[in-house]
Amino acid sequence: MNNLNWKKAIIAGIIGTILFDIVGLLFTGQWWDIPGLLGSKTGLGLVYGIFGHYGNGILLAILYTAIAPHLWGPYWVRPLIFVTAETIALVWLFMLPLLGAGVAGINQSPMTPVVTLLRHFAFALPLIFWVNQEFINPPKQAEVTT
Repeated sequence: MNNLNWKKAIIAGIIGTILFDIVGLLFTGQWWDIPGLLGSKTGLGLVYGIFGHYGNGILLAILYTAIAPHLWGPYWVRPLIFVTAETIALVWLFMLPLLGAGVAGINQSPMTPVVTLLRHFAFALPLIFWVNQEFINPPKQAEVTT
């Protein structure tokens, strides 16, 4: 069983969330739209929203890093499977309806499902190109001599 590389997972979560926000900026014209929404819905302000948003990205990257060796398919597909499942289950069927945007945010805009999925695909990039290297080329273990 492989040990979880916490440092890689945390850094990948931060980088992935930054990429998620950049794609959001390109499509919505707003920087930190999700942290702003989190802060306003909780009444705790933008700073809380930023920490909540980036904390969520870190947790998702840690979760992926832990389960990736058990997912099927080529290593480059595994993060895409993970973020697609996460987007459908947690964003389209839970978060967006809870916010009043309807299933997959379709009441907000017909583009919302596309944009949310593209943002999560951007989040997956450090998982594909950095975290997965741990599984493709595992570090060499020192040989035990008796």
